[in-house]
Formats: sequence, C-alpha cells, structure tokens
Amino acid sequence: MKPATATKPRRDTLNLRIPSAERNLIDRAAASVGKTRTDFILEAARRAAEDALLDRALLSVGMDAYAEFLKRLDAPAQPNERLRHSMQVIPPWAKG
Repeated sequence: MKPATATKPRRDTLNLRIPSAERNLIDRAAASVGKTRTDFILEAARRAAEDALLDRALLSVGMDAYAEFLKRLDAPAQPNERLRHSMQVIPPWAKG
C-alpha cells in the first residue's frame, strides 16, 4: 500500500520568446499585484482564452422565446424602489 502523500498535479511547460522590454513590463505589473511572472501571465492568458470562447458562445432559442426577448428589450424600463433609491443616493465621489 502506498503512503498517502499530497502530490502536485503535473504542469506542462510553455516557452515564450518575447522582447526584453515586454518581459520587463510584465515583471513590473506582476510585482505590483504580488504575483510571479508565471502566475500573472497564466491568469491573463486564461482570462483572454475564456473571453475569446465566451464571445463565440451561441445561444439557441425557439421563435416564441426570441419574440419574448425582443418584446422585453423594446419595453420601457419600469422603475422600482431599488432603482429610485439608487438615483437619490449621492455617490461617495460627489460628496465633499
């Protein structure tokens, strides 16, 4: 029986060739948010990849659902209590 030890999931390597000015920019940005270069790049690349895929997502609905969607888009906004309250509150940046 193998001892139960925590093993890290295997990580693949991705090599990039970039100009030193861009690497320095990335390093400064990563340091400013307290991340390593790798973590900073991975997070930015993951976010860009998700955005690219979500931009191409297709939502398919029936004719009735689409007609209802268009009807709601064309309908005038109906103020409610929450909206009325929001419109009366002075935003923090306007207080002085």
